[in-house]
Parts: sequence; structure tokens; C-alpha cells
Amino acid sequence: MLLSGASPSERGSRLSVFNRLLVAGDAAVERAGREMKRLTLFALALALVATVFAAKSPYQAVLQHSRIRGRTQGPNVCAMQKIQGSDKKYFTNCKQWYRRKICGKPTVISYECCPGYEKVIGEKGCPAALPLVNIYKTLSVVEATTTKMYSERAKLQQEIEGPGSFTFFAPSNEAWAALPTEILDALVSNVNIELLNALHYHMVNKRLTSDDLKHGASFPSMYQDFDVHIHHYSNGIVTVNCARLVKADQHATNGIVHVVDRVITAITNDVNSLIDTDDDLDTLRTAVAAAGLSTLLENQGSYTIFAPTNEAFEKIPPETLTRILGDPNLHCSESIMTGAPLETLQGSMLEVGCDGEDMTINGKAIITQRDKLGTNGVVHYINELLIPDSAKTLLELAEGSVVTTAAKLLKEASLNDHLTGSEAVTLLAPLNEAFKDKSLAMTPDMKKTLRNHILKEKLSSKSLYHGQELETLGGQKLRVFVFRNNLCIENACIAAHDKNGRFANMFIIDSVLAPPMGTVMDVLKADNRFSTLVGAIQKAGLTELLNKKGTYTFFAPTNAAFSAMSPADLNKLMRDPKELANVLKYHIGEEFLISGAVTSHTRVKPIVGERLELGTRNSTVYVNRVPVVETDLMATNGVVHAVSVILKPLPPKTVSDQAEVSAVRRTSTVRTGSQVLKNDDLFRKVLRSQSSKALSRVQ
Repeated sequence: MLLSGASPSERGSRLSVFNRLLVAGDAAVERAGREMKRLTLFALALALVATVFAAKSPYQAVLQHSRIRGRTQGPNVCAMQKIQGSDKKYFTNCKQWYRRKICGKPTVISYECCPGYEKVIGEKGCPAALPLVNIYKTLSVVEATTTKMYSERAKLQQEIEGPGSFTFFAPSNEAWAALPTEILDALVSNVNIELLNALHYHMVNKRLTSDDLKHGASFPSMYQDFDVHIHHYSNGIVTVNCARLVKADQHATNGIVHVVDRVITAITNDVNSLIDTDDDLDTLRTAVAAAGLSTLLENQGSYTIFAPTNEAFEKIPPETLTRILGDPNLHCSESIMTGAPLETLQGSMLEVGCDGEDMTINGKAIITQRDKLGTNGVVHYINELLIPDSAKTLLELAEGSVVTTAAKLLKEASLNDHLTGSEAVTLLAPLNEAFKDKSLAMTPDMKKTLRNHILKEKLSSKSLYHGQELETLGGQKLRVFVFRNNLCIENACIAAHDKNGRFANMFIIDSVLAPPMGTVMDVLKADNRFSTLVGAIQKAGLTELLNKKGTYTFFAPTNAAFSAMSPADLNKLMRDPKELANVLKYHIGEEFLISGAVTSHTRVKPIVGERLELGTRNSTVYVNRVPVVETDLMATNGVVHAVSVILKPLPPKTVSDQAEVSAVRRTSTVRTGSQVLKNDDLFRKVLRSQSSKALSRVQ
């Protein structure tokens, strides 16, 4: 049967080969096995490469997430998020789905057919594929009926009904309605030229899917080959000349239709020419020329210009140093859905975000016009001048950031000279929320605390190292701690990028600094909550340990923790110094660890015992599942964290608990039940199995 249809000579040749294989016996099988192994590994490698190269575009990834969220409604249903109070709808990504907000505004979830599908009466979801018709008819399918009407008037209908392969960026009905009346009248009154040209500028003479619309790409339009400019952002937003694609990839027999949210116009001038020809930017034009930036703004590029109007320049004192900022990437307003940091050419960071319909910079809605496009960028008009950090004093940096409470207190403490002069210092500025549980009265202690937030030298956080000591204006030496997940100075961790001012720098920190005032033993003696613990330490003979040099982390039981024990158990424990010492040593970690260094599944090795397990939940630190009532009581030889119960050792780890993926990868083994398979054994087991599902899933 295997040889049917072959000639006698072919059959003889094949039988000869077959016989030789039979004679080869086990050796051939073994060689075949080795070859199979190589082929299998090669196939796996190819599959991995294919996976990498088949990675979805950001738009397709967001569309896929919307499809997953909509599948409860039936096949081919996509979840959409609509901003309350507006007509804006978006496919949903993971972050937006859980936040239920876009641009800071609440959203409403709705469900629609995914692109390319439609409903069927009596059926769930959108089971039917849309009929494939020409572009002219597809405009009705995607509800771009105004574009269809204007295509008829401009005599474009025959072209988009006929043979070809076009991409049509079709404005939605709302986009046409949003056009100023005078512009729409000018187009419609001259349908044979202006309207036809405008529609041709929305067309490209090739089929382009959303995957073909790469970030930064440009394509010649069908109007005098003027380019249309594409930007495909990481959040899934795709724009053409800053118009957002609201319905993409609607296939037609002669091309493809993408519905956009505005009518786009041809771009012929660079951003420097845009500035040159606008009277509202007279002062900016003078500043650009004086700074020698005209050539830069004429060069090829993809700039975002936040252009101060004449009004913006009038708001600032003439002596203030000003610079014009431009970001080396193009950012259309429609691409902004949440706050995102953008670095300017000058090096400062701007927080560009949105608040409802408003585009914001550093939280302020100061943009008066947006998306004025040039061939090499986009211009957004602003009514306030953006002063770069490098031109600001420390006080200006603090007052313009999220540390205004610290700025106010520093002024009250008469530290202005250090914040406004030319001293090369570093301000450690706590976030506003760091003061929420603190008294803000300007006492001598508060003044001393504030002086300890100013370092005597200008530093960069990138140059700090573990164990470094930093001297403050108050004469205090502050220690630097470098953890895997944080960079901290004493109990406070750096919460944001450095702010580099004109003469000095600012680090934003997450807590008010609490420098150490003594050893761990001194800290406990100074706090009445630990009076029982202090007595227990003395009975257990641990006073010397907690006074000597070290890096201890003490989870210190409060008086309430001892009171929670039965009197009999407490008396028994206190009468046995050795057992008492072991219990207390289980509360003392060998390495220094502040709360800012704690992540999920953090482990600390105690002096006595196997392990202490730490984690965080809702900003609370837990040790052995017990909440820490107060963290980061700093000492010269460690740190104290208060707990309200006596900690008990955790149960020993089981064999299955220890089969962690990290260990598996290091030893190149996989656990299946109680067995450990080396690579060769694993390979043979895979070959024998019908499916890799026969192996237990690695935990």
C-alpha cells in the first residue's frame, strides 16, 4: 500500500531502503531518536522566533483585550469605554478596565461588534462577518455617511467603487460636523476642486491595515503626493495627522477603510514656518531667533513644541531666564489618555496628561490650541511659559512640585537664603502626604528637622552608594541604603526623578526624615510602649547586643503584645532567661531593612530561627502575617518596627513549597510529583507522551 503507484524499479529501491532500515535495528532507532531530539529542539526554537516576530501591534493588543472582555456577550463582541459626558469611545486596555477612568474622567462600559463583524437577529453576539463590498458601500457600513455623501458630490464615487487598492481615512459624521462653518462652506461650494482634493488627501493608493501603520511612518496621499503622517502609540492609539482612528481595518473589495475622528488637512510647512506666520507667537519668534533655534525647527524631525503665546510671555518678569522647550518625539493630543513624563530637549521633565477634554502640562490646563501640524512636528499653544528646572531656584522647584507643604515650612523656618541663593546644596523634600499625620507647628524641633533635610553639597541620586554618609545643615550624618527595589536615605526613599535646579538639586522623598538618636536599645528605652520589652531584654542578657555596632532589624513587641499573653505563660517565659532570649532573638533580623525595602515575599534571617516573612498590603507592612503598627524607628545600629503580638515561627517549608521556578531554572530540572527530571530524562518523557499536558504544571 505504501508503494502503490510506483514503478517496479522505484518499488525495488524503496524496499531496499526499507530492508536496510530493518537490518539497522536498534542503532537506527537510536540515531532516529537523536535526530528527533534535534528536530524537536529546532522546532521549538522556530516556534519561539515565530512568536517574537508575530507580536501584535499596540492597537491589535488593545483590540484583543477588548475582545476578551466582551466575550461574555457572545462571539466577536468588543468592550468599549466611553468617557461620561462626551462622545469619545475607546477599546479598553487592562489598566483602563480596572480603573474605569480615561483622562481622569469616569467611563461607562458598552459592547459593540468588533471590526469586521455584525449582529444577526436572534443570535448572541456578532456571529456574522460583514459582507465584503467596495469602499463606497463600506462607508455606509461604518456609518461614515457624510463622507459618502461628499464623495458623491465631489464625483469620487466612481473611483472608490471601481477597481483598485486604496486606503481611505474616512472622517466620521461628527468630524464633519465639528468643522468651522466657513471651512466647510468653502469646501462644499467648490466640490470639483477643493472638496475632491480634500477627500483625495484622505486616501493612499495602497491597502494599509493597522499593522502597516507604524509609528513615525508617512505615506504619499492621492492629493499631489502630500504625505499623511502616522503615529502608533504604545497605548494602542493610532493617529493620522493627529486624527485618531476610531474604527480601523474595515476591509473592502478594493481596499480598506479607517474611520477617523476629524477632517485632516494637507501639511506643507515645517514648525518654524508655523511660528513665523502666527501673530500670536511674535514674542516666541523673537526668542527662537535669539536662541539660534530656527535652523533646528526647520530640520527634519518629529518635534512636539509647547509654544508660549504673547500673553504667556507677558505674565513673567522680564529678568526671568526663559528657554524654549521641545520634545524630540511627536505627541498628538489624542494619544494622551493618562499622565506621562516627557523629557524636553533641554533635559527637563514635563508631565503631559489630560483632564476630560483638556490636555494638561504638569497638571495645569494651559493649552489653548493643540495639534497644529508641521512637516516635522506638532505645535500646541500654551498661555503660560514653561520655565526649565535648570533655570529655577530650589524654592521654585519645590513650590511647583508635589512638595508644597515642605516649601511652606522651609520658608517659615527662615531657610529661604539656602533655597533661593547660589549655594550648591541638595534639598530632601518630603511629599505633601508625608506630613498628614505630623504636627506642622514651627517648634525648635521642627526647625532642626527641616535643617536636616538640606544636604551641604549638590548631589545626583545616581551617584549615591550603600553606606555613604551625607552631612546636613543641621550637622546630622544621614546614611544611604541601596535596596533592590529602592534607594533610601535613612527612613525615606527617593520617590521621583531628581529635580536639577540652577545651582542646587532636589530629591523628592516619601517620608519625613527621622535620623537615628541612639542605638536600638536607646530607641526602645525612650519609648514607653516598650517598657516591658526593655525589662525582658535585660533579663535575657541582650542589652549589650542591642547597644553594639550592627545592622539589626528588630520587630519589637509592644507592651500590648506581652499583655495579650496569659499571665501563666508570661511568668513562665520571664523566669526562663534562655527561652526568653531565644524568643526575642527570633524577633531580630540580621540585616537592616526599612519599610521602603519590603516587597511581597521578602524574607529576613533572624538571629535564632529559620525565617521571618514580610510583605505589604494596602500600604501596611506585615511580618509573619502580623501587621506592623509602626515602622522605621531609626537607630545607629539598626531599625525598630513595632508589632502588637509576640511573633511565632512559621511552619517549616514542605518539599512542594520549595519547588520554585527560580530554583528549577537554575538547576535545569522540572518537578513532576515527587520526582526530579534532568534534561535528558525530561526530553525522553516528552517524546513518549502524546502531549506535554501529561507533565505536571511547574508551580
